[in-house]
Amino acid sequence: MVILSFKPKQVSKKLLLVLPERAKDVIAKRFGLNNDEGMTLEAIGNEYSITRERVRQIENFALSAIRKSSTYKNEQPAFKELEDLIISLGGVVSEDELLPYITKDHEIQNHVNFFLVLGEPFVKHKEDEHFKHRWAVDSEITNQVHDGLKKLYASLADDELVPENEIVKRFLESLKDVSERYRNEEITKRWLSMSKKIARNPLGEWGMADSPNVRARGMRDYAFLVIRRKGNPMHFTEVAKEIEKLFGKKAHTATCHNELIKDSRFVLVGRGLYALSNWGYAGGVVRDVVRDVLRKNGALTKQEIIDKVLKERYVKPNTILVNLQNPKYFKKDKSGRYQLA
Repeated sequence: MVILSFKPKQVSKKLLLVLPERAKDVIAKRFGLNNDEGMTLEAIGNEYSITRERVRQIENFALSAIRKSSTYKNEQPAFKELEDLIISLGGVVSEDELLPYITKDHEIQNHVNFFLVLGEPFVKHKEDEHFKHRWAVDSEITNQVHDGLKKLYASLADDELVPENEIVKRFLESLKDVSERYRNEEITKRWLSMSKKIARNPLGEWGMADSPNVRARGMRDYAFLVIRRKGNPMHFTEVAKEIEKLFGKKAHTATCHNELIKDSRFVLVGRGLYALSNWGYAGGVVRDVVRDVLRKNGALTKQEIIDKVLKERYVKPNTILVNLQNPKYFKKDKSGRYQLA
């Protein structure tokens, strides 16, 4: 949070003094300058028994009148301070990050928003398909960041998760012409946060905002992140404990087990042990795994089968041998190797 050298309420009060009473009241209501939420054009129109379009005209007249006043010129140091602040934050910054950075006080945020609308250096880019509401003072950097974020999004696979240091590196590589003054990790992450298409999950990894790996919504999504973070198969009881530890979500072990069974992202590789299917583990019981191994490799010795199956399943070698004795599925050839029956 930054400490402003001026008092926003006092500056607003001076600026509003140049207006007639109704125009002053309309501006105060529109921007919530009296410790209120900003009102809609229609709501203000209802109070004055005038149309919303007439309220808009009054608002536009009032803003124009303030800009032409000597008071506005006298208060330029405040506007310059806000301009310098936005430059220090990257030249363009999302509104929901800028205002809390300046103050946590909602009423003061309303006054700052009033200055941003009023001040000539500030350009508001409204929320759209790709980006959140954002304020800019540098059109060149704004266009570069917009293009860079779109290219970064296009480069991501649907379920890809990228560590934060890697996403920052990739993004900066797409911004080769950006001034050195902006090329640092803090500003880059601030730019990333403007995107509606790219987001960070609770473990600090970045990916497509609509991916369940990023917008984790339930037990299965949290379990996926937990097992992926571990990098090895985990017992469902351990998964439940880690969900509670990392995300603060209540996770009953039985519920966790049932959810993992239902989701194709997970493969049961041992007694209660789950791995991620994208690690290459095959589904099915041990017999199915043995059959897949023989189907891919042809006849194999007992030890070769055990070695290959153990890469897919966390089971005892004897469990594999018991399955091999089933003549309905497997048989030995003359050299003592096993093949499909």
